[in-house]
Parts: sequence; structure tokens; C-alpha cells
Amino acid sequence: MGCDRNCGLIAGAVIGAVLAVFGGILMPVGDMLIEKTVKKEAVLEEGTIAFKNWVKTGAEVYRQVWIFDVQNPEEVAVNSSKIKVKQRGPYTYRVRYLAKENIMWDSETHTVSFLQPNGAIFEPSLSVGTENDTFTVLNLAVAAVPHLYPSAFVQTIVNIFIKKSNSSMFQKRTLKELLWGYKDPFLNLIPYPVPTTVGVFYPYHNTADGVYKVFNGKDDINKVAIIDTYKGKKHLSYWPSYCDMINGTDAASFPPFIEKTRILQFFSSDACRSFYAVFGAEINLKGIPVYRFILPSLVFASPLENPDNHCFCTEKIISKNCTLYGVLDIGKCKDGKPVYISLPHFLHASPEIAEPVEGLSPNEEEHTTYLDVEPITGFTLQFAKRLQINILVKPGKRIGALKGLKQNYMVPVLWLNETGTIGDEKAEMFRNQVTGKIKLLGLVEMILISVGAVMFTAFMISYCACRLKSVK
Repeated sequence: MGCDRNCGLIAGAVIGAVLAVFGGILMPVGDMLIEKTVKKEAVLEEGTIAFKNWVKTGAEVYRQVWIFDVQNPEEVAVNSSKIKVKQRGPYTYRVRYLAKENIMWDSETHTVSFLQPNGAIFEPSLSVGTENDTFTVLNLAVAAVPHLYPSAFVQTIVNIFIKKSNSSMFQKRTLKELLWGYKDPFLNLIPYPVPTTVGVFYPYHNTADGVYKVFNGKDDINKVAIIDTYKGKKHLSYWPSYCDMINGTDAASFPPFIEKTRILQFFSSDACRSFYAVFGAEINLKGIPVYRFILPSLVFASPLENPDNHCFCTEKIISKNCTLYGVLDIGKCKDGKPVYISLPHFLHASPEIAEPVEGLSPNEEEHTTYLDVEPITGFTLQFAKRLQINILVKPGKRIGALKGLKQNYMVPVLWLNETGTIGDEKAEMFRNQVTGKIKLLGLVEMILISVGAVMFTAFMISYCACRLKSVK
């Protein structure tokens, strides 16, 4: 009887040990299965989860716009006063709703090329007004003259047409005109062929961003979605070769198995350059654990602090020998126009840049760019891209509309917040197909190990107690 009981206790302990060992063995096997499945589904080829979300985003993407309405245009133009602005918005558009086009596969290089059509649908219910709302804003065409035509003689000639059209430093424009384009009155008078349509995002509708060529990850999952080449209208070859690099993905997804120490690189055609983001926090997005990566202030630092930005400093006087920070000159890919980008309200910018402008309130929470990335798959499930469009205005003695200026102005025109969040239906599907299965496998592993350890310990204690009792 004692032997039978002891044998039963030993058998129980053995079973517990086997369960614990099996759970331990299951962990690396489970990890291998997860890794194999993720790698398979992350490849950009027909039938994979990545491909379905890549061809056409499953989230609704919105571009919110706030316009800086100038309150004292005459004081600025005549007396070179501080520019008083009032932020108005948001005005919201739905974007990125069109599927990729001209998809072409190259099995030899394991790449896929495509076009991303551009379109924007105004969303009245998410806006404070209509597209016909009017603003007092910088005259984009007049402000660009000293930059595009540095010759004193040419400026004198151009000024004739500016005066004839009654154009001034500032103008009144509707939201639709400012964003998507309008026929400029002074450019329309110039007797030789020049583009006469002006707009912050012009041309946009019925155009395409690309051609992009990205790696599909078939041969190397660590390269999936990374851009190989980009051939857009504003190609980066304007810059020297070392500034011409396009790094990372388009930010919609990244190679899987992302760690917190990783630096995520992505390309933005709006800004004509690559950016990078660093880990900021862990958050829970609709029941899915994600890593939030944020755009660090170093991205907009001066070339002295961040040598990667040396190609965005194209002159020494206005930038104070490239020591100012917080704005980047992207005029090289905007046909020479004096366009600068920054974070909204000149967040993290040199005080000298914002000093001539009143009415700004930089806010870390509202004006920071971030990406919420699911670390196992590398899919971006939520993001907010926030950028400000500015125009550098210089005094122009031969330009009547600008001769009253006594200083340079970095004039904020608008800032945008482009956001996207995985929908509830897609989130549920993601939880069921990805995170749910991973959690279940992990739970089974832990249960087996825990139950096995408890059984082994309990039966061994009982066995030892039995042995002591029998000895007595």
C-alpha cells in the first residue's frame, strides 16, 4: 500500500515535471510558429494581410488644416510691424482613400513599384466652416519674387505687373483657393509663359505620388516596405548625393519584430525628405498593445547640432550661419520657392524665428508627430503627422509691395495634422488573427509550466512527507 502510494506520488511528480518541461519546450516552438506566420503575412504579395492593408489603407485618414489669418496686414506691409495671426480651423479633408495603381512586381530584385493617387474630400461635419471661408494670408506669388528673380532689373520689370494687378504683400483668399490653387492676377499679366496657378498643395487632385519602388520582403523580411527608389515630380536629386538619400518606409508599416531601441525611418513626400522616430511610450490601442514612436526635436535641429540637416541650410545670412533651428528649407524641391517646414507654431524652434509673429502657442501634446506601431507585425495602427508650412519673405526695394519691410519674416501660412486610426472592425480582426492567437499561445505555455511546476512540487512534498512517516 505504501509502495503504491509512493509510486503514485512519484508518477504525479513526473507528470508535473513533464508538463513543465513541455511548456518550456512549447515556448521556443511557439515563438518559432509566431515568427514564421508573421514573416509570411508581412510579405507584400497577393493574399497576405500586409498586402491587403498596403494596397488600400483600412483606416480612414484625415488631413486637418488650420489657417493663420493675418489680423494687421497694412501695419506689416507699411511699417514692418510684428505679424499678428489668429489660428482658424480645423478644416478637415479625407485623404489616402484611393488604392495604389500601376502595381508592378519584379521577382529578380524582390521589389514592387506603384503610384499613390492623390485626392481630398472635404468633410463639413469635421470642420469649423466651409471651403468658401475667407482668410487674409500671405500673397504667395509676390513673396516668392525676390527669391525666384534676384536680378534687380528683372524685379523692376516684374514690379510693373504687380502694380498693374493691384497685388500686395497680403491677400484675401478662400480656403479652397489657398489649398488647391487659384489663378494669380499678377502672374496672369506676364507676357511670357509662366505657371499662373498658385496654391499651397497645388497640384494635388488627380495627381499621383510616386513612382515608388519598395522591397516586398520576400527574400529578406527586414527590408519589407523599405523604399528602394522614389521618382516624383519633386525628385531629391536637386540636392547633393549625400542629401539625396531616401531612408525607410512610407510609415504605413515597418519590418516586423520591432524593439524599443529601434529607430524608425520613413520618407515624407510632403516634406521632401526622410525623418526618423524614436520610442516614446507603450500604449493600448483598442485592446492592441502598441509602441508609440515620436519625432524628436533633433530632426529640426541646426546643422551644428545635427549634421544630417546641413543640406537644408542653403544660405548663411537669414539662418545666422546655420545656427538657427526649428525650420527646414525645402525650396530645392519646390521649384525654388522660399518654402520652409517646421513643427506647428514653431515648436522647438529658435526664439528669433517666432519673434516677429504674435498669436502662436506651441504645445508639445498637440503639435508633436507620432506613430503607433504594433511591434510584432510592424504595422502602423495609428499616426499623427503634424507639419507647418511657412514662407520666407525678404524686403524688396524694387518690389513695391515689399519695400516697406525692414526685416525678414518667416510667415506661417498653415499647419496640418494628418491622422489615421485603425477602425473598430479592423481592430477586432487584428486582435483575432494576430494578438489574440499570440496571447492564447502564451497563456497555454504559462499554464502548462505553472501547472507542471505546482504538480511537481506538491507531489514531491507529499512523497517526502510519506517517506518520513514510514521511517518513523
